[in-house]
Amino acid sequence: MKFLLFNKPYQVLCQFTDSQHAESAHNNNETPRQNLSDFIDMPGYYAAGRLDYLSEGLLILTNDGAFQHRITDPANKMQKSYWVQVEGTPSVQSIKELANGVTLRDGKTLPAKLELIDAPKIWQRSPAVTPHRDANSQWINMSIHEGKNRQIRRMLAHVGHPVLRLVRHQIGPWSIENLTPGQHSLSSVNLPKSQATAPSKRSTAATKPRVKQWQKQKTKPTNTSKRSKLKP
Repeated sequence: MKFLLFNKPYQVLCQFTDSQHAESAHNNNETPRQNLSDFIDMPGYYAAGRLDYLSEGLLILTNDGAFQHRITDPANKMQKSYWVQVEGTPSVQSIKELANGVTLRDGKTLPAKLELIDAPKIWQRSPAVTPHRDANSQWINMSIHEGKNRQIRRMLAHVGHPVLRLVRHQIGPWSIENLTPGQHSLSSVNLPKSQATAPSKRSTAATKPRVKQWQKQKTKPTNTSKRSKLKP
């Protein structure tokens, strides 16, 4: 089964149309917001999960409902990892609170994995974070297994550290390695027959696949297809 790995740029909608604001932009002579159709021409493929307008990084697009369910259903425990730049430096207590789960307006979040890291060696965002805010910031590597609306941003705001920049770099065993912003590559996965039909808790139990770590040195972008195997 084929699917797309896409590195979504900053200020790009995670959908193929912007019908909500297109007419307003036209009437006010404003530039329409960019969306997935500005980068991808693959009829029948849709985003598996969300990545908000101001966030960057990995997005998976598929034309297979079972695979989409595998990625998005929290019961499958597909880990999603983010590089997050926040205002200030979270305390040990804040990190512990986030790791245990925090209570938001739509319920308590599942436990998260967090670690303070140096700034990742990635592309410059345009527009960039303002210099004075960048100077008083900290990067975090954060992993979760669910996908509440704007969850990472709300979790960090809850402990007093608003997000300045958010980049999803990994979903399960797939990463944005070798993909520059706006670039996508075609990959494939072999799903067992039991997962090609209606998913069940037993057939979609997640395993811990080996993950190739992000290489911090600069690499040459490529659209070469990658073949991955996802075990039941």
